[in-house]
Amino acid sequence: MSTDYYALLGVSRDASPEDIKKAYRRLARELHPDVNPDPEHQERFKEVTAAYEVLSDPEKRQMYDLGGDPLGGARGGFGAGGFDFGDIMDAFFGGGGQRGPRMRSRRGQDAMIRIQIDLADAVFGVARDLTVDTAVACGACDATGLAQGSTPQTCAMCKGRGDIQQVQRSFLGQVMTSRPCPACQGFGTTITHPCTECSGDGRVRTRRTLTVQVPPGVDTGTRIQLTGEGEVGPNGGPAGDLFVEVVVRSHDMFERRGDELHCLVTVPMTAAALGTSLTLDTLDGPVPLDIRAGTQSGETLTVRGHGAARLRSAGRGDLHVHLSVQTPTKLDAQQEELLRQLADLRSESSMQVGQSQEPAGGLFSRIKDAFSTK
Repeated sequence: MSTDYYALLGVSRDASPEDIKKAYRRLARELHPDVNPDPEHQERFKEVTAAYEVLSDPEKRQMYDLGGDPLGGARGGFGAGGFDFGDIMDAFFGGGGQRGPRMRSRRGQDAMIRIQIDLADAVFGVARDLTVDTAVACGACDATGLAQGSTPQTCAMCKGRGDIQQVQRSFLGQVMTSRPCPACQGFGTTITHPCTECSGDGRVRTRRTLTVQVPPGVDTGTRIQLTGEGEVGPNGGPAGDLFVEVVVRSHDMFERRGDELHCLVTVPMTAAALGTSLTLDTLDGPVPLDIRAGTQSGETLTVRGHGAARLRSAGRGDLHVHLSVQTPTKLDAQQEELLRQLADLRSESSMQVGQSQEPAGGLFSRIKDAFSTK
């Protein structure tokens, strides 16, 4: 034969059926008359369509490879040889979906619910009971959507195919189009006697309670996926997933930054100067804390392993205790006299106070930064 169908489609002679189909669809999108109406492109469109008709059919391809004429004189025509023009429409309009009746049962939608927890629950984890309003399978009809004793009826319009086809004539020949049947919405069957409980949907809405295990280390914005706990799909379809979004309440004493916790402790001036011991109430319980003599405002003590749990790894962060030395504002006569004596002993009574050498963004900025979010 004079026409090289493989060259027309731009494939090798040992090309697979899938390669041939891809090549044809690519060319059909370029050459379709709705895109390129000039006669030259129309003629080439006919040629590549004829090539695809031959090479996509195993028997015609074998005949062509042996030198025969598989089109029997109808080469380049449209509607000849029983060629399925659905592939042309698929190529141009981006088709390729499954033909025939579609299933009534479909996967249910995912759902999301938001819960608030305390910081301690975020650090250690907690089990929470949730009440959700969702769709569940209808018990009256076992999710079929049918009234008791009834069965689906074959659609009279599409005869159970789920779609209807139309043949249109044009200067290119006959072109067949397919669209979902409007009478049955593409299912191929109709429910003439739907279940009175679910109105044919196969599911009803109800309120149910379930338990979610919040793992240690969660933070605001963390989402926990509960597979299969979302809405049940129509007519017995599988359930979607339920996503639980966590919101952690602020704490009166502790500020969280990642897996680290921070707190501010105020120490009297005398205790900071002489040193002392105190008991710090942490999320794990009371912890002794030693304040060394001469402690200055802005210093930080670290309590190892008393921070938040790491969500996707073992261990916990640390607790950082930021110290603020408190200067007394009201002194009685005796206290003031004692401080004056101390100042004389330290030669500080007539000390010239110069500008602080604390770098920019120093003491108070460091304390403030400890409580600012990243």
